[in-house]
Amino acid sequence: MKRYALTVAVALAATFAGAGAALALSHPSHRAQSLVPSFAPHPQVRLAVRHESPRKHAQHKPARRRAPHRQPREPHHLRGTTSSIYERTTKPWILARQGCVAARRHETGIVILDFGKPAHKHHGYGTILFSNRFASNHKITIGMVGYARGYVRCLHRGSRAHVTLARGTSNYHPSVPSAYTAGVRWARAANKFGHLLRRYGLSAHVESAAADDAEPAWDRSFHKTKQFFHGFRSAVHGHTLYDYGSLDGGVGAIWSARQMWYVAGGLRHTKALPEIYYPAMAQQWAELARIAHRRYHLDVSFAGVMTQGGATCHCGYRPHAAHRVLAHALASQGVGHLALPRGGTNIAG
Repeated sequence: MKRYALTVAVALAATFAGAGAALALSHPSHRAQSLVPSFAPHPQVRLAVRHESPRKHAQHKPARRRAPHRQPREPHHLRGTTSSIYERTTKPWILARQGCVAARRHETGIVILDFGKPAHKHHGYGTILFSNRFASNHKITIGMVGYARGYVRCLHRGSRAHVTLARGTSNYHPSVPSAYTAGVRWARAANKFGHLLRRYGLSAHVESAAADDAEPAWDRSFHKTKQFFHGFRSAVHGHTLYDYGSLDGGVGAIWSARQMWYVAGGLRHTKALPEIYYPAMAQQWAELARIAHRRYHLDVSFAGVMTQGGATCHCGYRPHAAHRVLAHALASQGVGHLALPRGGTNIAG
């Protein structure tokens, strides 16, 4: 189910091989507003026809009414689901092509570009990509600018489409001197990306965010995951950190309910984008939501759902089905009142 299991041996070797300089980024910025805009249908203009006698009509011909000015419409309905990607490269032209495809599909919502697990090389922080190569935080940011430019360039003129573009990593055995510092650097990179979006005139359609595929089985002690989230919170300037992980057996199997809630909306600037591939995963997240609400008087902050798969992979639900299943599970646990935004994202590589 997870891409790491197939490449861990090669990934560890690649962490210590090759030469790749990581450049530190600064210049924090403020968050761009708005996530997904709402749309209202344009009213149909109807002209009333007056029934008059032929003679009266000939003598007093009524003036024609002009239809009121209409705002330009989207050529197609905006999709409430997006495509997230397991990234094998940070080359801007390749990510620009990905962004263009998303724009042509009229996607709007949260997009996660998963760049792999945290890593450190030549005194710089970054990740191990799914091609088993090290990528610095700076290279990741430049690649994300490429995606944003491709997305905006390929939108229909006048489009109100908008994506929240999140730089994704995970808590899978991070190869870093300090998980806390890795979180700080991840936050600073999100800040820098937000600054670049404004500088290049892309912020009307693209918003900066971050994400972490946080899973209990990858950090049973919870220590490194907590440190990463703490580091992120200490340095971020208004950008959201989405947890797009699983619960691996449910509450108490590995992490406690409070630990799970902590990374799923309990910490400031965090929200849950839970993996809902099968019914059991929906039940686990619903159980967490019930316990957090009733025992701790705290709520899991949902941002949608995460699914996986592609044309050749039958890997469970797609976003709309996953949303329905999770909503039903929440209702069955007595917490159906919790906000659960429609739509979600499907990740493939």
